[in-house]
Amino acid sequence: MNTLADRIAQIIRADGPMTIASYMQHCLLDPSDGYYSTREPFGASGDFVTAPDISQMFGELLGLAIAQAWLDRGAPAPFNLVELGPGRGTLMADALRATAGVRGFREAARVHLIEASPRLRAIQADTLPASVKHHESLGSLPDAPTFVIANEFFDALPIRQYVRDGKGWRERVVGLVDDALRFGLTDVMVQPDLTARLDDTKDGDLIEISAAATNIARDLGEHLAKNGGVAFIIDYGDWRSLGDTLQAVKAHQSAPILKAPGTSDLTAHVDFETLAQAAKPLAASRLTPQGVFLERLGITTRARALASSLDGTALDQHIAAHRRLTHADEMGTLFKVMALYQKDSPLPPGVTA
Repeated sequence: MNTLADRIAQIIRADGPMTIASYMQHCLLDPSDGYYSTREPFGASGDFVTAPDISQMFGELLGLAIAQAWLDRGAPAPFNLVELGPGRGTLMADALRATAGVRGFREAARVHLIEASPRLRAIQADTLPASVKHHESLGSLPDAPTFVIANEFFDALPIRQYVRDGKGWRERVVGLVDDALRFGLTDVMVQPDLTARLDDTKDGDLIEISAAATNIARDLGEHLAKNGGVAFIIDYGDWRSLGDTLQAVKAHQSAPILKAPGTSDLTAHVDFETLAQAAKPLAASRLTPQGVFLERLGITTRARALASSLDGTALDQHIAAHRRLTHADEMGTLFKVMALYQKDSPLPPGVTA
């Protein structure tokens, strides 16, 4: 076992099996051995590729969508331009470049990044303007109209898993068998928060919940309800959780979840219904497949414009990037987009009510 695995095993011996949420927290954010504390996860040389790494078009179109939502709300100045979990800062850099021609937008924007990793904060500081401010949470954002991008942010938040057993639930936990980390189930328990899920599940069904995601969506809803603005949430998942979606990824391949904690990324599909409910009284758009969303924003027109100056391998890579972002058999359907906005305000670009 590596050092982090040893420490996790010691905690389990002392306190008993730990929740999957606790396991994920240790694996991803341990200060000395956690995944985001020690690894460069993004890009071809890392463990996975996100949409901003695939093509500049993604961040450009998100930036322009934010700018249009800002214009539709009277171009308030100043305003908060916020990204949750900004990675290396690529998306925000592309968004700022694309919006440079929108009159008044860049001058009014105050860029804020919600980032827990000190290592990633340092990378973002090198990528983005010095005026960018970092925050641990939404709670320290200033009061001002706020426009938010959350791309592949909620999928990395810790989850708990519950398996239906009659009128109760067994929680899936991480324990030890012969000193090796293994999954197990607790005794049957009543979970008042899951009562509503008794209507749409059967014995043996597994559902996932994330208190962290719910709390952040609630904070986001409260902030936007008070100050105005829009949030675009882009992630893989669906309207309601059903089934085991926890996965580990290393070197662009699936990896064993319990092997070598801290050396692979851990994620789970996003339950968009829970986010929408937590963000009330904001309105939530319908879920829109990423491919449809990007087409509505004009990605094909932008792709053709960029392609006009390319040839050979560069052109082939550009065409492949467009396909990967938009086609149903790649990211186009798996990833969904939901916008949050005040009920009496215009519908944000790219989505439907």
